[in-house]
Amino acid sequence: MADNSIYVDVILPLALPGTFTYRIPNELASDISVGVRVLVPFGKRKLYSALVYNIHSNQPSGYMVKDVIQLIDDSPIVLKSQIKLWGWISTYYMCTLGEVMKAALPSGLKMESDTIVTAGEVDGFDLTDEEVTLLHLLEQKKKLTIQQLAQKSGLKNTMKVIKSMLERNLLYVNEEVESGFKPKTETFIRLSEEYSNEEKLCQLIDSLNRAPAQQRVILAIAAQNTKSENYNPVSISRKALLNKVGVSASVLKSLIDKGIVIQEYEAVSRLDEDKSADALKQPFQLEDFQVKALDEINEKFFEKDVVLLHGVTSSGKTEIYIHLINDAIKKGKQVLYLLPEIALTTQIITRLRKVFGNRVGVYHSKFSDNERVEVYLNMLSDDKSYDVILGVRSSIFLPFRKLGLIIVDEEHENTFKQYNPAPRYHARDLSVVLAQMLGAKVLLGTATPSVESYYNAKIGKYGIVKITERYSGLQLPNTLVVDTRDARKRKKMKSHFSETLLNAIEDALSRKEQVILFQNRRGYSPFVECDDCGWVPHCEHCDVTLTYHKYTNQLTCHYCGYAIEQPNACLACGSANLKPKGFGTEKVEDELQIFFPDAVIERIDLDSTRSRAAYEKVITGFELGKIDILVGTQMVTKGLDFDRVSLVGILNADNMLNFPDFRASERSFQLMTQVSGRAGRKEKQGFVIIQTSQPDNPVIEHVVKQNTNSFLEWQLTERNQFRYPPFYRLIRITLKHKDRNRLYDGANALTVTLRHVLGENVLGPEPPLIPRIQNQYILELLVKLKRDKNIVRIKEFIGRSILMMKQNKETASINISIDVDPY
Repeated sequence: MADNSIYVDVILPLALPGTFTYRIPNELASDISVGVRVLVPFGKRKLYSALVYNIHSNQPSGYMVKDVIQLIDDSPIVLKSQIKLWGWISTYYMCTLGEVMKAALPSGLKMESDTIVTAGEVDGFDLTDEEVTLLHLLEQKKKLTIQQLAQKSGLKNTMKVIKSMLERNLLYVNEEVESGFKPKTETFIRLSEEYSNEEKLCQLIDSLNRAPAQQRVILAIAAQNTKSENYNPVSISRKALLNKVGVSASVLKSLIDKGIVIQEYEAVSRLDEDKSADALKQPFQLEDFQVKALDEINEKFFEKDVVLLHGVTSSGKTEIYIHLINDAIKKGKQVLYLLPEIALTTQIITRLRKVFGNRVGVYHSKFSDNERVEVYLNMLSDDKSYDVILGVRSSIFLPFRKLGLIIVDEEHENTFKQYNPAPRYHARDLSVVLAQMLGAKVLLGTATPSVESYYNAKIGKYGIVKITERYSGLQLPNTLVVDTRDARKRKKMKSHFSETLLNAIEDALSRKEQVILFQNRRGYSPFVECDDCGWVPHCEHCDVTLTYHKYTNQLTCHYCGYAIEQPNACLACGSANLKPKGFGTEKVEDELQIFFPDAVIERIDLDSTRSRAAYEKVITGFELGKIDILVGTQMVTKGLDFDRVSLVGILNADNMLNFPDFRASERSFQLMTQVSGRAGRKEKQGFVIIQTSQPDNPVIEHVVKQNTNSFLEWQLTERNQFRYPPFYRLIRITLKHKDRNRLYDGANALTVTLRHVLGENVLGPEPPLIPRIQNQYILELLVKLKRDKNIVRIKEFIGRSILMMKQNKETASINISIDVDPY
């Protein structure tokens, strides 16, 4: 008998290879389409929302095909262009489609079932204390998840107790799925249909003469309505009504109970949007050199799909972006404006909304999940979609239907790279791929191009436009290098500050100017050491020293979160002579308050600005001149624009220069040049002081000379000589296991397999800089491949080799992750 069933291949939000096939029940067949979510059973009990990847009539053989339980969406929530991009990511970055789905969709659009526990009949059973505890919890709340039961009961062996109770039917379990996204609703009040004409309304008002509070409520609602023969009832917000009339909620409830007024719930936006700000405004007038750059960019876009805009700091790149966005919107196109940090959105969104109003949407991880879902769904809507999306790397996964331009601001930043979990993509590179798929253009903007982008422009793959002038004729800052070794010998260092820097800060403050101090390490000090025996507190779970945070008086691991109170005495010899060593932003802030007691000092790093509000408060305060000195990590280097900053101090360039990474020189140059660019942005030349014990380091010399091209050419020569990108491709394979011996055995076996085909292109296995994190030992293999190698076949071979390890009982438990283009 012929099988007329329809089948779907779906993507599950799990790190499992391939897609999974389900049968579509006949009653759902007419409504199914690629890109919608369906509820499907998976494994023995679990239910997941899966995404329809393909629809066909090919019945799978060899296993019983399960049915789709439910259709979740009426129309696709993922466009075909997005699914195509997901496939490219999965292949190029060597990850599963499920991992891409997890990264691409906001959590509220991914659902999985929870195991719900309910109580059964307990009469006639002798119960243990543990069982009584669980049943009491279920009496208070009729159903709980297993995780909730474990948490609330505080029992160590919850699963064992539950299993025993299930066997005796004292408990029952079933799977329930809840939608992660719940629209925000607001209560609105309107008059009943009975009072839909003016005559009846007047009679009602007269009848309430003895209830003046109720009468005032009716009059306030009636004031919202159109005065016409055909009375048109209009609702009013319940909150606004009560505030306006000044009555209690009980007065309103009385009118609702009588049926005089109707209470309704309407979905409202969670997003902070000005509904009146939809009209386009004219962008600021560009200066002549900016007009020239804009014309060159548009000319290059006729020849190339990607253009690198290399403009010195303070050259007004953002204004050029705004003009390009304006042109794209006038052509009916959408623009994606990618930023490396959430931090930057605070300033940029203000500038964009002055011109584009409510046409700008914002998307980043400091939004709640419900807010992210709302932005995502708005992008799918005809009347709510945005013309401009401003966001960080994850915004590349939004559903664009008419994308015309992608702007990658500060394209050199390593924060565009996703490290964990998979997919380990680079948003700059992915923007080029997405633009090719959708016929859009890409503009990469920066004052310090990445070596790769510079090389692509040099060989003609990208167009390049240069801006060498600063906005309003500003001069580049004057840079002074202070040799800290020499300063210490001459007793000209006070703690971590040279006399030169302290004097410059004092001068700036006396002129009512602002100062930025950059120290690329957070916390009070990197570690604490016993001066008598040399003992240093380490993390129990990671091979790393604990960082001292004075504010909490704790020693904290920045890798796993393990923390202990600062000990009063050495745990090795008992000495009370424990001293913080080195310095982080917290210590800099602390000591500055001693040197400059009258100055207002704030710190901006991951510890001090964990919330969006905290960050915005500091930035706004600094913009308004309420803060004199801003101390920060690399968060202060990223394109922020402050009018009153005249001095920038880099407190310790050495910890960047000496990092064991082939990109250390490139990143040091970029950070120092970028943070220097914050100085002297209005009216006068700025001043930059770099403190280092290596004043003759070539990177420092290039920063002082402000010669980016010379630096990049030097880096290209070194990269070619030592076989690094852009001349070679890199694939890093990381192996982790709690058993060190098993890890080494597995890593060595994988190395032998890979070298059999790839030979000396496989380096390692070697432990990374931190060889153990969260009780997992780590080893790394690095595959270096020439650009002309068949990368697709090599990736397939690596994938098969890892799959063989997963199928081997001895090595199956080793956690293996792959990072393509890892640095």
